[in-house]
Amino acid sequence: MRDDDFTNAQTDVLERHGLDMDERWIGVPLVDGDAHVLAGGEGRPVVLLNGIGVPAAAMAPLMAGLDHTARFAVDLPGYGLTDTTPEFAGDLRANAVRFLVEVLDGLGLDRPVVVANSLGSLWASWLAIDHPDRVAALAHVGCPALVLDTSAPLPMRLLSVRGLGGLMMRLRPPSVRQVEQLAEMVHEHPLPPDVARLILATERLDHFEDTFLSMLRELLRLRGSRPELALTADQLKRIEVPTLLVFAADDPMGAAAVGERVARAIPDSELHVVDGGHAPWLHHADQIVPLVSAFLERV
Repeated sequence: MRDDDFTNAQTDVLERHGLDMDERWIGVPLVDGDAHVLAGGEGRPVVLLNGIGVPAAAMAPLMAGLDHTARFAVDLPGYGLTDTTPEFAGDLRANAVRFLVEVLDGLGLDRPVVVANSLGSLWASWLAIDHPDRVAALAHVGCPALVLDTSAPLPMRLLSVRGLGGLMMRLRPPSVRQVEQLAEMVHEHPLPPDVARLILATERLDHFEDTFLSMLRELLRLRGSRPELALTADQLKRIEVPTLLVFAADDPMGAAAVGERVARAIPDSELHVVDGGHAPWLHHADQIVPLVSAFLERV
């Protein structure tokens, strides 16, 4: 699927950060269509996965600093130009892992490093648990979604309520102000203007609302995260690959104290705390890029 407003906003973000990346369309049988991947650079392969509702290009401030790597930034199904199906969220854990495996196969990548945020971190963790042979290392920038007993802010939990979520989105359709409120909720306000335009263009894609609401319903309930999908301490102990944890001091999903608990659970992990909210690279890439780059050199 293509959309001129989205493509133009994506181009603006990439150009602002000096990124020369090609668009690749990778056939993914699971979604009866294609995964949209931004590819650029040479060196060690790194796959980047963003959070819920946000396309891969929003990680441009982080990607721009990862020199000497071959970067593959993947739009998750429904968040950007990657195709999706109405049934995708119905068996979310299995489908997330299968999607990532099919994308890696389509890209011809054996064991890349995965750099991820939020929902992307949750999916990457599932992949490392189920297929440790397909991941060389993990780098989580921001708190992974549903790790341990973390959840999401109340507005997202309200959106997960069937019927109520659709009404809320109709009452507050995508707009400049709505994107500002989103940024405030994740403690990343104000967003860089080009990223704000990209997120608005993403939310205006035809498939976005249905995908976003169906996934929230699978991940969350009004009381918090759904325990059957949460990453428990026992599950974290099964992650055998080297893991970098970059938590932000003002992340509403889970800040330094959560990061310390996650680091104790994952056998081969290191924790660093930086400034920022749930997407700290948007304003503090200068703190994060050296950590990720040093980690890539070590692993």
